[in-house]
Amino acid sequence: RDEARRRFWRFNLGSAMRYPWVRLIDGAAALWVPPNGSELTDAEEAEVEPLLLELVGAHTEAFLKCLDLFASNHPRDEPHYYLSLLGTHDDYRGQGVGMQLLSENLALIDREGVACYLESTNPANVARYESVGFRLVGSFTLPADGPAVDTMWREARPA
Repeated sequence: RDEARRRFWRFNLGSAMRYPWVRLIDGAAALWVPPNGSELTDAEEAEVEPLLLELVGAHTEAFLKCLDLFASNHPRDEPHYYLSLLGTHDDYRGQGVGMQLLSENLALIDREGVACYLESTNPANVARYESVGFRLVGSFTLPADGPAVDTMWREARPA
């Protein structure tokens, strides 16, 4: 299970490396998709289902439904940076490293005067994201007793 998770995230991170918006500091990583970008290329999109069949087998259909929910709830009306991943290594949790990285990233985005969007499955993170200017704009629930996903937006801030 852990190996399957690592392989799936490596696949996503590998795709994101085509953008100059993968940010790292000791203990944390952030993956931003720039305005009008996509998480995966068309060729990579075609690889998702075969990869999932290999990694999760019979759960592939449920996983694809989850991905569809993320896609259908993603705003399309205004150009924005999309925080696809913000992760903190277990050894650094609770030390503010993730929020430090997020704040540094938002300062760079603010220089461009562009909005931002993210999703969170951890209700405790809503207040953290609100503290840096995001507001809750919606939510949806993943199938099969999955978690609720909060969607958050941060308006563009003039440089």
